[in-house]
Amino acid sequence: MNAVSTAMARAIGAACAELSADPSARVVVLTSAAERAFCVGADLKERNSLSDAELVRQRPTTRGAYGGVLELPMPTIAAVHGFALGGGFELALACDVIVADETAVVGLPEVSVGVIPGGGGTQLLPRRVGAARAAELIFTARRVEAAEALSLGLVDSLVPAGRAREEALELAGRMAANSPVGLRAAKRALRLGHGMDLAAGLEIEDAAWRTVAFSGDRAEGVAAFNEKRRPNWPGV
Repeated sequence: MNAVSTAMARAIGAACAELSADPSARVVVLTSAAERAFCVGADLKERNSLSDAELVRQRPTTRGAYGGVLELPMPTIAAVHGFALGGGFELALACDVIVADETAVVGLPEVSVGVIPGGGGTQLLPRRVGAARAAELIFTARRVEAAEALSLGLVDSLVPAGRAREEALELAGRMAANSPVGLRAAKRALRLGHGMDLAAGLEIEDAAWRTVAFSGDRAEGVAAFNEKRRPNWPGV
C-alpha cells in the first residue's frame, strides 16, 4: 500500500535530489506500482515502534521527501489511483498537477490518529481549495472519493480506472515538448508569486522572464518559429 517508511522517505528525497541536479529532466511523473494505492501515508506500524527521540531524528528525513517533491524545479504531475491518504496525498499536493482515476480516494486524516498533516498539507491544501474547505477536510479527517475530489478541486482531472499513469505520461509529453528553460522559469514564477500581492508577483515574473529572454532556448524557439520547424531545445 506504499506506506511512507523511513526507507521510502529517504529514497524519495534522494531521487528528488538527483532529478533536481539533472538538466535533462523536463517533467516528472510521480506514480505508484502498488495495485490498490498511490500511497496510504505514514507507516504507522514503524512509527509506533519509534521512541520519541527516534521520531525526532526521523523528522528531517520525512520532511526531505515531501520538500524534495515540492522543490523540484521542473513541472511535476501526480498520477493517483486508489488510496492517497495523509502523507500520500501530501506527496500529490506537492506536485503541480494531479491526475486521478475513478478509483482514487484522497484525504488528510491525520487528526484521527492524534497528529496533523506534517508533509505540507496544512499549507498546500488551502492554496488549492481555499482556507475554509481545507479546514473542513482536515478537521473532519474525511476521505473523498474521486468524483467529489474533482468537483472540489482536490484533483485536476479524472480518468477511467487504470489510466491515471498513462494520462499523466501523455500530459507530461505535451509539457516536455516545450522549452525546458521556459518550463522551469514559468514554474518559479508561479510558485514564488502565489499568494503575493500583484505588484510583488509581477516583479517575480519579470525576474523569471530575464532568465529566459537571453537564453539559448529563446533563440532556438524564435528561429524554429520563423523557419516553420520544431525546435531543438538546447536547454540553456
